Amino acid sequence: MTRTASIDRTTKETAIQISLALDGSGRHEIATGVAFFDHMLTQIARHGFFDLTIAAKGDLDVDAHHTVEDVGICLGEAFKQALGDKTGIRRYGRGTMPMHEALASVVLDFSGRPFLVWHVDLPKVQVGSFDLELVQEFFTAFCNHAGANLHVNLAYGDNLHHIVEAVFKALARALDEATQLDPRIQGVLSSKGALE
Repeated sequence: MTRTASIDRTTKETAIQISLALDGSGRHEIATGVAFFDHMLTQIARHGFFDLTIAAKGDLDVDAHHTVEDVGICLGEAFKQALGDKTGIRRYGRGTMPMHEALASVVLDFSGRPFLVWHVDLPKVQVGSFDLELVQEFFTAFCNHAGANLHVNLAYGDNLHHIVEAVFKALARALDEATQLDPRIQGVLSSKGALE
């Protein structure tokens, strides 16, 4: 079974190409034009052991909103495509990650029913030139298009960079666990026999 995806999406605001291999080693090539965002997306590939290529061009002269949201859309679609009918996957995943003084957790379910619970109180400020409110926009777009139920919780933290990086690393670990194949699972892990 090939668990890969290729997404190509072009609008008047962005042009995005993504390739994803779930059973990878963390190889990545990421270029969105938003350096802080690239650094966070790298965490998903590296700590989730996904081979991931993202090339995005957006209307950064306006701001990074469209680029960040549309990458979230496309990455969600890539996971959905790569998982196919979800036969044999663990479905559920969790990750709790420290980053210096920050501790964040992500719990997810590839249920096919998107819902985001967001308990990360980020101020409306920038880290470098990156608007922190875009982190939640990314997670919203990702969960809606991956068909995932995502619960994101920050236990504590002071440094904003550390907080966001802990969240992305926790997402990576949760994705790694949820997408793994388990030989004990026949069909899909659902009492109703379908994930939708």
